[in-house]
Parts: sequence; structure tokens; C-alpha cells
Amino acid sequence: MIIDLRSDTFTKPTSAMKEFMFNAEVGDDVFNEDPTVNALQDYCAELFGMEAGLYCSSGTQTNQIAIGVHTKPGDEVICSNLAHIYIYEGGGIALNSGCSMALLEGDHGRITADAIRNAINPDDIHRPISSLVCIEDTVNKGGGACYDLEEIKKISALCKEKGLAFHCDGARIFNALVAKNISPKEYGQYFDSISICLSKGLGAPVGSILIGRRDFIKKAIRRRKSMGGGMRQAGIIAAAGLFALKNNVERLKIDHEKAQVIADKLVQLSWVKSVMPVETNIVIFTVADGLTSDEMVQKLAKQDIKCFTFGPDKIRMVTHLDLTDDHYNELLKRLSSVQ
Repeated sequence: MIIDLRSDTFTKPTSAMKEFMFNAEVGDDVFNEDPTVNALQDYCAELFGMEAGLYCSSGTQTNQIAIGVHTKPGDEVICSNLAHIYIYEGGGIALNSGCSMALLEGDHGRITADAIRNAINPDDIHRPISSLVCIEDTVNKGGGACYDLEEIKKISALCKEKGLAFHCDGARIFNALVAKNISPKEYGQYFDSISICLSKGLGAPVGSILIGRRDFIKKAIRRRKSMGGGMRQAGIIAAAGLFALKNNVERLKIDHEKAQVIADKLVQLSWVKSVMPVETNIVIFTVADGLTSDEMVQKLAKQDIKCFTFGPDKIRMVTHLDLTDDHYNELLKRLSSVQ
């Protein structure tokens, strides 16, 4: 039995999801004539209290489109130094939007309104114009940490006060909402745009949704086209996202509970130095002094446990819907046997 904890992107469509995809009604989405894509976009937008949505191939694409619409070349984007848009999107902010970045230290990647206020540039020709604040919820590099809604309210109010746009990279946004017991509509009112990934814990094979005001999405469609992101009969894959949203949100609680079980086991092991606090489905731990993460990942692989190096001394494990109780029971046994 292989236990794959590398990422929640390794999930595969269930039989029910594949049947839903197979029966999806399709059309040409570039002509806005794919009914399933339209249904997914409308469903997501309404869920978060937004006016419109746009289906894209990936979370990187939705983030990059949003940044491009909210900014102009030469502007500056404020975000965490652990942000996905900074670390894992191929330098896209510079490449696609011609913007610089103000990187802030935070608590497991969560930045505050006070820190953002201090990072907003004055009206000075020597400085770039601060035009956009981005947060990531949950924070991947922060061990799946969730933002507190009260801090989001403060950041939103600050952005309105200073005339900055506010975007959320919601790669695992439903993990955050489930963990914090917040409704999407309550959450969505504080943002100008949100990127929602469907292919992680929700279990769809591909796709992300960008939501925002209608005029924002109109500009986003043009930008998606220029990036080669126009799709034709995309309803076949959009159907998977629709199925995921309607069937796989509440069960994220199971992934969170299992992640905590893994963390509780790891702290008992001699080769583990410490474990980050676990809020959702990501477990990041530091290996004991004298060991490296590469060395331990190789040892775990010999036990058919697949996981990810997350730095010279850190390893990431991610729970997801493809892991059964048998997987978890076996995992706990195998972790104990690793020396």
C-alpha cells in the first residue's frame, strides 16, 4: 500500500464525479456558450456574494490574471514573503504585470493590517505606487494556517481607505472556511477578487475560479485570452468542479482531523524535532538535528510513504480525500518503524 501525502493535488476523480463529467452539457466557452462552465462560474460567484466568475485552468492563472487587472506596470504588490504568488508562480508578477513586490514578515505567512499600512508607499516619484494587497488563505508555506476574519476586516478597511485593491489567493479557501466555521458569503464581502482552486482538497482534476465584480471579470476574460487561456468545450472538466463544490466541502473536516492525528504521532518520534501548529490539512515538521529533509524523505519512501521536502530540514505532509482509514492506520505503524 502506497501512502501518498505529497499534496492534495494528487486526488483522482471518483466514479460519481466521472459520471457527472461524462453527462455534462457542453458548448464553446470562448463564445460564452458552455452551460456547465456558466453554471460553475455563477454558482461560485453567488456562493461568495460576488457578481461574476471566470473558470481558468489553474490557480496560478487566476492569481496572475487578478494581479494584472488590479495593477499597471510599475506598481507594487504587497504580500507575505511566504506567499504562493511570490514563491511558486514562476516570477509571474514581474513577467505578466511588470510589478515589483513589497514582502512582509508574518505569523506563519499571515500578514496584518498594521504591517500593510507601514508598507504602503508615500506619494513619491522615487517609489512605486502601492496598488494591491494579496493574502493567501490557507497559507501553504505556513502549514495550512488560516486568517482570522477580524484581521481580514481590518485589511479590507485599510485597502478601501488607501484606495488599494484586495485579492485573496484562496487555493485552499474552503479548508479555511470549514476550519473557522465561516460562510463563503460572509467571507467574500471583504475582497475585490478571490481565486478558488478546485483541484486540491475538493478533489476535482483541474481548474480554478476567479470571482469579483462584473467589470473586473470582463477585464479578466480579456487577460485570460491574451494568456492563451480561452477554452472551448470546457464543461467536461468544469463539471468536476461543480460536483466537488456540491459534494466535497464539508468532508474537509475529516482531512483536518487526520492531519492532527499525524501531527500528534510525529511529535512522539525521535527523528522529529518539532511540528508546526495544525489548523487544516497540511502538516509541516522539522527533522531532528543532524538529519536532513532529503534523507528522511528517502527513508520514508522506502516505507512507501510519499511526502515532500519543504526546506533543508522541513518536510510537508498533506491529507486528502483519497486516503482511507486503512491508509492512516498503516501510516501510523510505518512512521514508528522509521529510524
